[in-house]
Amino acid sequence: MFEPWGVFVILIICPLLGGLPLISWITYALKRKQLSQVGTGNISVSAAFYHGGKIVGILAVLSEAFKGIAAVLITRIFFPEGSFWELVALIALVIGRYWMGRGAGTTNVVWGFVVHDPLVAVFVSFFAGIIFTILQSRKLVKFGVLLLFPLFVALLHLSDIPRIFAAVALAGLMGWIYTKIPDDMKLPAQGAQTESQAMLEFLRGDRAMVSLDEELNAAIVGEKAATLSQIKRWGYPVPKGWVLAPIDNPELSTEFLQPSELSPLVVRSSAIGEDSEHASAAGQYETVVNVTSPQALQSAIAQVQASYNHPYAVQYRRDRGLNDTAMAVLIQQQVQSVYSGVAFSRDPITQQGDAIVIEALPGSPTQVVSGKVTPEQYRAFVVETENSYSIQLEGQGRVPQSLIKQVAYLAYRLEKRYHGTPQDIEWSYDGQTLWVLQSRPITTLLPIWTRKIAAEVIPGVIHPLTWSINRPLTCGVWGEFFTLVLGDRALGLDFTKTATLHYSRAYFNASLLGDIFIRMGLPPESLEFLTRGAKLSKPSLQSTWENLPGLGKLLKRELNLEKDFKQDYHKRLIPGLSQLAQEDIDSLEPPKLLARIDFILELLRYGTYYSILAPLSAALRQAIFRVKDGQIDHSVTPEVAALRSLSAIATDAKQVLVEFEPQQVFEQLKQTPEGEKILQEFNELLQDYGYLSEVGTDISVSTWRENPQMIKQMFVQLMQGNEPQAGAKDAINSIFASKRKRSFVQRRVDIKGRVTEVYSRLLAELRWSFVALEKIWLKSGLLRQTGDIFFLNFDEVQRLVGDEDSSLIEQLDELVEFRRSQFLQDSEIIQIPVLIYGNTPPHPLAFSELYSDQILQGIGASHGQAEGRVKVLRNLQDVPDIDRDTILVVPYTDSGWAPLLLKVGGLIAEAGGRLSHGAIIAREYGIPAVMDVRGATWLLQDGQRVRIDGSRGIVELSNDLRPE
Repeated sequence: MFEPWGVFVILIICPLLGGLPLISWITYALKRKQLSQVGTGNISVSAAFYHGGKIVGILAVLSEAFKGIAAVLITRIFFPEGSFWELVALIALVIGRYWMGRGAGTTNVVWGFVVHDPLVAVFVSFFAGIIFTILQSRKLVKFGVLLLFPLFVALLHLSDIPRIFAAVALAGLMGWIYTKIPDDMKLPAQGAQTESQAMLEFLRGDRAMVSLDEELNAAIVGEKAATLSQIKRWGYPVPKGWVLAPIDNPELSTEFLQPSELSPLVVRSSAIGEDSEHASAAGQYETVVNVTSPQALQSAIAQVQASYNHPYAVQYRRDRGLNDTAMAVLIQQQVQSVYSGVAFSRDPITQQGDAIVIEALPGSPTQVVSGKVTPEQYRAFVVETENSYSIQLEGQGRVPQSLIKQVAYLAYRLEKRYHGTPQDIEWSYDGQTLWVLQSRPITTLLPIWTRKIAAEVIPGVIHPLTWSINRPLTCGVWGEFFTLVLGDRALGLDFTKTATLHYSRAYFNASLLGDIFIRMGLPPESLEFLTRGAKLSKPSLQSTWENLPGLGKLLKRELNLEKDFKQDYHKRLIPGLSQLAQEDIDSLEPPKLLARIDFILELLRYGTYYSILAPLSAALRQAIFRVKDGQIDHSVTPEVAALRSLSAIATDAKQVLVEFEPQQVFEQLKQTPEGEKILQEFNELLQDYGYLSEVGTDISVSTWRENPQMIKQMFVQLMQGNEPQAGAKDAINSIFASKRKRSFVQRRVDIKGRVTEVYSRLLAELRWSFVALEKIWLKSGLLRQTGDIFFLNFDEVQRLVGDEDSSLIEQLDELVEFRRSQFLQDSEIIQIPVLIYGNTPPHPLAFSELYSDQILQGIGASHGQAEGRVKVLRNLQDVPDIDRDTILVVPYTDSGWAPLLLKVGGLIAEAGGRLSHGAIIAREYGIPAVMDVRGATWLLQDGQRVRIDGSRGIVELSNDLRPE
């Protein structure tokens, strides 16, 4: 049992030893620097020298040497000296060093190998020294050593096959790691600690020219060169090119490159920070074309480098708060352009829609970007389906339409490659190949705000008071989750910017969320997967490993969700709701009402936490265990339970009133004891579910208890014979038949339902408290009309209660009137953009998205097909006359919309996904539903006949019938 224990120790202890961040601790203790936040982000010996100086570097060497030696000595406790297991221990150490410690492990291996096999170490060191002295190339030395030491191991230990294989494996692992992480030695020497510069310059040596074929680091060679390198490695045509880092010797270029009349070069800037998401630096630095001789190349390099310090370039950086860094130089083969130009994957002027804007001219691209010549302008729309794509083009000129379409698709694909970040692309066509000369973010279109998720969470036009309460609660909880996973990597992220209002509607910051998910090692589309069921690509193993501690903490919370919720439910939430229910709100004075509001907000912090974690947990479990939507029982969800109860009462009422007048139902029920019992049950239902409203997350919207008219109309319509379809009953039977089998997911769905109930009750109590406060202020004359309080924000309410701000009181009427006017103006905007680019969006334009003439695409949310006539309903102010021939078209679905689905034939919604309220209710009653159909409420018209397929997410317009 001794040797197996040795193997266990090697495979467990050595990776942990390798991952121990000693270098990070030493650097932070002595220099207060987080190596993971500076330079390349590596936690390595060279990074310690670079950012910490000589003393820190020496201590870093000693700490990593100790690890390598310790791994070998630990192995000798269990195995004979010189055993191949010592190399296995070094392999395990290096794996831990890379995956957890964010370093290559070179120092660990060097010193560990010295102890393991001193003779081989001497031979390898001797030849490595000769190579570096002669060639002055760190890269050749680094990879040469990886070839030499397995070779010497094989020559000196020919009969020890396991040791030879272990040596080859160790060399291969090190080589692979070298290709995966950036080299701190490539950072500009002048940026290092002063006492380390001379040593770093010596160790760097004169390197060969860096090619665009290599994986480049933007912190070393600038965003322009790094981006072109990435695009080239993705397979797009990029002219062959080389990069001079800021401290490289320019004479290398003339030795390596031989420009001529037949092979001219172009010399371009690639400054650190240029072409980034924060600044484009467009036109700030020099570009030299038609370089045809070595002398001209030297001059061009000097000219481009000097442009970094031009007064206007320096002022540009200062205006944008950018640090002065350094200038790398990009040298490329010049394309002999037949046509060229620029393409914007999104319109930078309108800041809306899916139009790709292209400017083009015959000849060189410099004349387009110079601004001295007016180019031809085109607008293109790309519509891509699963197996094909089509392009519609607007504009005509001398440039072939086929080429413009090719450019449009290139822009479309590059934007997708960069996770939806709009791209400014410079291109050139030589008669055979469409070349990418540059791609950078359109800085004026950042950040990107998305309505897709927000429209489901906080739908409709939002009052200032609602937003001032919802935003900090929601952003705070998301920030807590993200910080939990990211740890130190959350530094610099402002979670208060997670959401904002545009056109009085809620939008989430897609740019920030994408950055967060990338830092977490998750795909940028993760949030849409969790909330809307979008497709999710797999995160890399490396990023998962790096985030394992944080993900473990998040997983712990998920696993403890049921226990934690039950504890808070019984100790905080239910007692709190009981206390609130017992208070007589109308008898409370403003200070007491404000104290009540603060108490509710404290409970809502817990409610918000669970209202986010519970749906995410349910969605993740459903995806992991592949439980179909129809196999889940949502009966705990308040709106589902309310509709079931309402349907049951309506069934009983039909037995009491065999014949009735729809307008007189409640009066007729009063005339008999049986009818009085029905009315009592109805009132009890209204009492139980009176906290629900048309928009559950908006406290400015009246609750069912305050405005029961809609529920009464639904009750009457149910009595008129609008029962759930037969398919719904089969689905419900299927649900209960499989409930036991699916309990692992079902328990989370049940928690989600209870959380929704508690959260909705708390929001209703919050609304009723503000309404009571408003009544006092209306009576005192502080406010003029009902609803005014919702045009204040919470901070202003607090100041008014405290009577601390006389200027606010003086300006109150004007302030409320201005906000009401803005709210009403925004309410009239129907065509709300799904995506908004930048922080100051213009007024929405006419809907410009392209659709097939006959088919609209969305998300299939409830199976089945249905055909009927469209009824567009943008709000619930007027309940329409609808039946099974009606296909209801709505902007979103919340609890208030649910009763309408009892009697329609199908549902189309502009927002939402498979987990939305409408989708759940539609599945509950066997109604086909298609969600996320962009622009549906104005593209479709009342009376228009459509067919919907809830499985494929298709809305098809019939040819035979048009709007009546």
